Amino acid sequence: MIPHLSQLIDQAKNNPKTVAIAAAEDSIVLAAAKEAAEHGIASFILFGQKKKIEEINNELSFSEGFTIVHCSTKIESIEKAVKAVSLKDAEILMKGNVKTGELLGIYLKDEFGLKTGRTMNLVTVFEIKRYHKLLLVTDAGMVIAPDLNQKADSIINSVSVARALENKRPKVAVLAAIETVNPKMPATIEAAILSQMARRGQLGSVDVDGPFALDNAISREAAEHKGISSSVAGDADILIMPDIEAGNIFYKAMAFLSECQLASTIVGGKAPIILTSRADSAETKLYSIALNVLLAGVI
Repeated sequence: MIPHLSQLIDQAKNNPKTVAIAAAEDSIVLAAAKEAAEHGIASFILFGQKKKIEEINNELSFSEGFTIVHCSTKIESIEKAVKAVSLKDAEILMKGNVKTGELLGIYLKDEFGLKTGRTMNLVTVFEIKRYHKLLLVTDAGMVIAPDLNQKADSIINSVSVARALENKRPKVAVLAAIETVNPKMPATIEAAILSQMARRGQLGSVDVDGPFALDNAISREAAEHKGISSSVAGDADILIMPDIEAGNIFYKAMAFLSECQLASTIVGGKAPIILTSRADSAETKLYSIALNVLLAGVI
């Protein structure tokens, strides 16, 4: 498995992709695109109001590595960007100055043929100083209260990201508040079912175990103290959160309270989606683009 997010850039240079940005008239997004173009990991098709895009690019000194397609409205820019991905004029979709729901609503229209039948998830890759390898986490911002089938999809989706990071058989910890099955806590029951599904080969080439409390998933010492014997315990590659609250709190705690680096993607469709936040560092934005370039080559 790739050990550091900084390596994503060199890996992405080997097979650069084209990114379609919907509603590209956004200085934060265009600054990220400029840096990615300068590193040679991607080129861009910018959909939106041409005059505004040109004004922003002039301010950023962003002069090559892109083409502009004028669109009169945001909806038109989303539709044209999604169509470009559908027609394979671009391999990746990127969110510009639009709401995530607006973007996904058009991405998932049958006419574009980008659905796989799986739930779509936000998967984030963390490089945390106190953890011994990259850690993938889902879902911090998409599925509010995932049921059993949606959690199974999130495992399949996150495993595709792990494989883009050269991890052929990732270890998945399905989280809950405790590490034992309790009939009054549905998350523990679902974790146990998912573990059995994986053992029977229903989730692909992956090791899944749970329920785990967070400490037992990422600390071998904590797992041993609780008497947990599992190849996943203390060595998880992927954490499956029980709901969006847990995922979002974990994400923001890592992003704002630890010295971590991170990159994110939305997966589950036939083409990955880059989603960046205004609060993200320039480094995070660049790593996210690089991650999606690698992912576009394997899903």
